[in-house]
Amino acid sequence: MLTAIIMEITETTIIMTDQEHPLSPLALLRQQSWLSPAFPTGAYSYSHGIEWAVEAGYIYDRESLFDWLDADLRYGSGRNEAIFFVKAWRSAMKDDCETLVEVMELAAAYRGTSEFALESSQQATACLVMFRKVWPDRLIDNLSEALSERRIAPALAVVLGVRSAREGLPVGLALPAFLQSYTANLVSAGVRLIPLGQTDGQLAVAGLEEAVLGASLEAERATIQDLGSAAFMVDLASALHETQYTRLFRS
Repeated sequence: MLTAIIMEITETTIIMTDQEHPLSPLALLRQQSWLSPAFPTGAYSYSHGIEWAVEAGYIYDRESLFDWLDADLRYGSGRNEAIFFVKAWRSAMKDDCETLVEVMELAAAYRGTSEFALESSQQATACLVMFRKVWPDRLIDNLSEALSERRIAPALAVVLGVRSAREGLPVGLALPAFLQSYTANLVSAGVRLIPLGQTDGQLAVAGLEEAVLGASLEAERATIQDLGSAAFMVDLASALHETQYTRLFRS
């Protein structure tokens, strides 16, 4: 019943948003490029603490990987990333660079560990460079220059939220796509670390669809004041990964 309610509400939200901001085929193609594993942001080199959780025995099969990522999306850093994405999208729709800089500064500070900060800023920096070279945009240029002047590290969710808005992508579609990419990358890390077969990996991705849609819907209703995390183990895993003896991933 809960799944049916979430799907019904989410579909309605998408339809209403699409009426305000029609989705063009070109925008969809570009979004697929930006969220593709082939987009050169180095996402494959980060596990978001999963590497430590596997070594410690907290994640050991598909079900435990699903539980870990489901909690992160609903109560942890994934939830916060969704809120930052929406705030960035709305500010970009208003062409409000000043607010975007403030959101970026808050997003950069809102990292529980140094590895989480690196994970977001490194990917965001690579993303900004690629956007400016391949898909130039005035607001992205202004934002990038303002961040450089104020020495503020960029955050991936904010950068993608801005560019999605500038491309005319409805937030009701752009945000779930971003979160799906976020979880798919972490599932891929789990497949390599546990290890799992590719079928189990895709079953985990499919199983997380409800959490992705639920987190997206909640983020659209949330404000900056709703930021927060109750997924303490995710932050702890990242902190302990910093001193893990053998590591394949950067976080």
